[in-house]
Amino acid sequence: MVVAPRTFFDDVATYGAFNDHYIRDVASFYLALGVVMLVAVARTSWQTPLLAFAALQYALHVLNHLWDISDTDPGWLGPANAAALALIGALLFWLLRGGRERAGDGDAVSPPQ
Repeated sequence: MVVAPRTFFDDVATYGAFNDHYIRDVASFYLALGVVMLVAVARTSWQTPLLAFAALQYALHVLNHLWDISDTDPGWLGPANAAALALIGALLFWLLRGGRERAGDGDAVSPPQ
């Protein structure tokens, strides 16, 4: 997205008109998210809120892709993008649930000690 926004648009994101500035704007968001997720590996107190944010963002991103699912050329790209984003979102929700349970913030019942 940063290095070759036109290629990203042509191969992955053929929604609407090409706008290289907007594609790089979105890329900057994902780069920042990736960096803070890497930092969260060491800063455990960041993990639950960061995973919650990322899971919510992916859920909203999936909804946006579902809204525009038929606007891609080729037509299979819309459903493929939505499915890929939904899988990433599901992984984030799964990680969030596991992290909350380990931290004692989830709905899991702890065994008696």
